[in-house]
Amino acid sequence: MAKLLNLDPLTPMFAQFKEKTGPIVLANTFVVPKGQTEAFLVLFRRQSEFMKAQPGFVSFQMHTGTAGSRLLMNIAVWESTEALATAFGSPEFQRLAAEFPDDIVSYPHIFEQIDV
Repeated sequence: MAKLLNLDPLTPMFAQFKEKTGPIVLANTFVVPKGQTEAFLVLFRRQSEFMKAQPGFVSFQMHTGTAGSRLLMNIAVWESTEALATAFGSPEFQRLAAEFPDDIVSYPHIFEQIDV
């Protein structure tokens, strides 16, 4: 299973799940070892098909770093933190997440849109 680390150590993702808000954006940055991107994307596509079918899912995009970067970033929009937490905690999602190799590192964080 990929190692989940906190982008903001003072605000871990699991604490963010308790915040009743929405819509929200999950920004999840993955560090993928060189040469493993295609294998990672095969697993990610399976996981994303599951998430797309979950109540409260809105959309997602996957991005890759430039200039040979090992980073990939998933940006997913959900109706609420509750919807994301329910999908994330489901046994099926946990089974899919367990398929990722241990050398993948994930930095998930939940955001709300603000007006500027």
